[in-house]
Amino acid sequence: MSKKGDRYVESTKDFEFDLERYISEERFQRIKTFCRDKETPFLVIDLWKVARKYQELQDGLPFAKIYYAVKANPNEQILRMLIDKGACFDIASIHELDQMLRLGVSPDRLSYGNTIKKARDIAYAYQKGVRLFATDSDSDVLKIAENAPGSRVFFRILTDGSGADWPLSRKFGAHPDTIYRIILSAAELGLDPYGISFHVGSQQRDIGQWDHAIATCKYLFDATREQGIALRMINLGGGFPANYRAPTLATEVYTREITRFLQEDFGDNLPDVFVEPGRFLAGDAGILVTEVVLIAKKSEFNQYNWVYLDVGKFGGLIETLDEAIKYPIYSERTGPCQHVILAGPTCDSVDILYENEKYELPADIEEGDLLYFFTTGAYTQSYCSVNFNGFPPLKAYVFDEEEFREKECVAP
Repeated sequence: MSKKGDRYVESTKDFEFDLERYISEERFQRIKTFCRDKETPFLVIDLWKVARKYQELQDGLPFAKIYYAVKANPNEQILRMLIDKGACFDIASIHELDQMLRLGVSPDRLSYGNTIKKARDIAYAYQKGVRLFATDSDSDVLKIAENAPGSRVFFRILTDGSGADWPLSRKFGAHPDTIYRIILSAAELGLDPYGISFHVGSQQRDIGQWDHAIATCKYLFDATREQGIALRMINLGGGFPANYRAPTLATEVYTREITRFLQEDFGDNLPDVFVEPGRFLAGDAGILVTEVVLIAKKSEFNQYNWVYLDVGKFGGLIETLDEAIKYPIYSERTGPCQHVILAGPTCDSVDILYENEKYELPADIEEGDLLYFFTTGAYTQSYCSVNFNGFPPLKAYVFDEEEFREKECVAP
């Protein structure tokens, strides 16, 4: 270990980044040209990548209806492109409902997928034409029956999220035995029990989690049929992975195995099948560009430099909470590398991105340098704070290669 100025440098290896895993060098150069002179931090959305991921999923699960999870990235150019491709949409609030209706989407292409909703919001969605609602509790079923009579409902079962980088257990869904009782209650209240949904956890690496959840759906299909209720749909939820630092299996492996799980339980006569991708469609399309604001050392005897950026947890990188999502980070500098601690710019002590997971960056990185966070198209701009510490919401620019035009949009 050598010393450079007042900074310790790990010089045993050079900084390495497999750029081609995320984007071709030629395309990256065009995007950097597109971004020239823009003030950091900002997000670039490569619209072509969203379209490509949509086609991948459509090819792998041709029998499924794709409901894009609007919350992942509600950018209107993404939404318009998916509307043109015939996608359906999973909405989490009446505000997303209004956005989709304003874009001309027919309400029969919308699913109110949030199990936590006010009675007046249910009534509003029903008045606007929505007839498909998710639920997982007695109280919510009663509110749907009173404010959206006769609607189709699907019932979310509890999963533990094992194997997921961002688990969704406990808050959503209910035990299958509880769901069984709620299904019977919904039928008695005049609702149409349509199907079962689940979510195996976001960025799910264990494909076997779908196997167990689908088997649970089959159990509920059989149990409710004995009571004269014919469930007709399985909603596979999200969970399909984006391309972060840790490798995942190819999309075709996920879709092939999930198809096999469905056929093992339901044979060739499958029920209606829905999927709700969000991260999978939008994640790979994003490049977040940030500037190094400060490089500091806490102690002369601590080998790790702190590298502070102009974006952090409150500016769009909240999924670094507990270092759950590990974004690939690229620097244009080369040469010997060093391990660093990465943090954001706000006056909040939790605004540390990676401390336990030490990232390697070029040892000669300087204040004012740009870093590129790949796979940041999902849950970044839509997650950022409005005005914390006075920092404005993260801006986004859509890179539409066909027309090479720039659209600036501030997070809603």
